[in-house]
Amino acid sequence: MPISVKSETGPLRRVLLHRPGRELEYLVPTDLERLLFDDIPYLTAARREHDTFAGLLRAEGAEVVYLEELMAETLTAVPGLREQFVRDFIAQGGGVAQRYAAELYELLCAESSDLALVVRTMTGVGVGELPDPARKSPLAQLSGSRSYTLDPLPNLYFTRDPFACIGDGVSVHAMYSPARRRETVYGDYIMRYHPDYAGRVRRWFDRNCPFSLEGGDVFNLSEKVLALGISQRTAPEAVELLAANLFADESCSVRQILAMEIPRIRAYMHLDTVFTQVDRDKFTVHPGALESMRLFSVTPGERGRLRVTERTEPLDRVLSELLGLDKVTLIRCGGRDAIASEREQWNDGANALCVAPGRVIVYDRNQVTNQALRDNGLEVIEMSSSELSRGRGGPRCMTMPLLRIS
Repeated sequence: MPISVKSETGPLRRVLLHRPGRELEYLVPTDLERLLFDDIPYLTAARREHDTFAGLLRAEGAEVVYLEELMAETLTAVPGLREQFVRDFIAQGGGVAQRYAAELYELLCAESSDLALVVRTMTGVGVGELPDPARKSPLAQLSGSRSYTLDPLPNLYFTRDPFACIGDGVSVHAMYSPARRRETVYGDYIMRYHPDYAGRVRRWFDRNCPFSLEGGDVFNLSEKVLALGISQRTAPEAVELLAANLFADESCSVRQILAMEIPRIRAYMHLDTVFTQVDRDKFTVHPGALESMRLFSVTPGERGRLRVTERTEPLDRVLSELLGLDKVTLIRCGGRDAIASEREQWNDGANALCVAPGRVIVYDRNQVTNQALRDNGLEVIEMSSSELSRGRGGPRCMTMPLLRIS
């Protein structure tokens, strides 16, 4: 199967990344909040850190595939798809992009190769890059403070969120923020048209759904158990829809969902900013989120309905029951130090990427959490994070596993 992800901890064998590009250099202070950034990463250093990260993944036996290359291969494989993609992308670029649709279409289609076209859609188009007649329109100049006619996509290096692999299928997401909604176009086209995936991958969720769902809230705890976060960026209605779709397909092995509600604030944004699985029986967790977390068991009910039951037992007890284990260990982000816990959660200390059972990649800056992982028997691989972490995401956020060994 081209897609097979049935755990969070099985050896990682194929993973999707996006190497940070010039879209980061299109960030300006006035647009940071709208584009979901708190600071502007230094691209050269961010790329250096990301290349090191990719090297660590390859050293662990994973094939690294890049989003921009996979999308370019998709366009090359299907005659006429290039033009359709450009029209779709502009149509979903917002009102300004649609106002200048003809000019943007001409500009993008003039790119010399499919890869250059894909990269340009990721980078965005500044106001000053439009042809002269459009740029000099007197009415258009009333919006002279606007930076872009087609926004950049600076969050793209967090490939975890736009879609998720669940078992042998995918969930292509409806993103919470307008700044990220076009990111799902790439995954949608790849899964529909790329020769490796077209007609071979089941679809569990559609990007046109009215309720937001993002990949940082999706966890394959086992072949039969899925955890879904209810967070700032994933709506409870989306959890219900995804659950219903999974349960309705008799060939899908997922029969149990643990819905985990966390505070809906930017500091937590997704479940994987406060909780990740690092071994078959071990999890990182941020104490602040643990104190306010609510748990719900979701199983198939009668006549296609869902059976939802709130679980009031401690998280470790619920996890051990669902996974058929005698016990699980919750490793606190920041250890027992409240200040370190808050600081290291903000810097993605709880966002570890498991590359094999008990073996994780983490940011080197979270020293207290990393030592706690080691104290609990984990093999810890540290990576530099001075620039990548400015986007508020860690190693798990930057990866979309396509194949794990069960």
